[in-house]
Amino acid sequence: MKTTICREAHFNACHRAHNPNWSEQKNKEVFGIYNNANYHDHNFRQIVKITGAIDPETGYVMDMKVLGTIIRDEIESRFDHKNLNHDCPEFED
Repeated sequence: MKTTICREAHFNACHRAHNPNWSEQKNKEVFGIYNNANYHDHNFRQIVKITGAIDPETGYVMDMKVLGTIIRDEIESRFDHKNLNHDCPEFED
């Protein structure tokens, strides 16, 4: 039998929508308030869903504590209260 477990988590991060190849005026026209030089922030809500067979010995699809640790280590510690433009190389301009 398969079932799905879910775990919800939250984090906050900021960024600036900006194309360095454009003039300041064009950036303001295209991105508006999201081009603010002081950046703007978002509150992110994530729901991680895991579907799988129930382990007959534990009754788990996955240990929720292990899932919480993965979410903390891979998502929250990486992005929470970070500037996505500067602190996260995968999102750099």
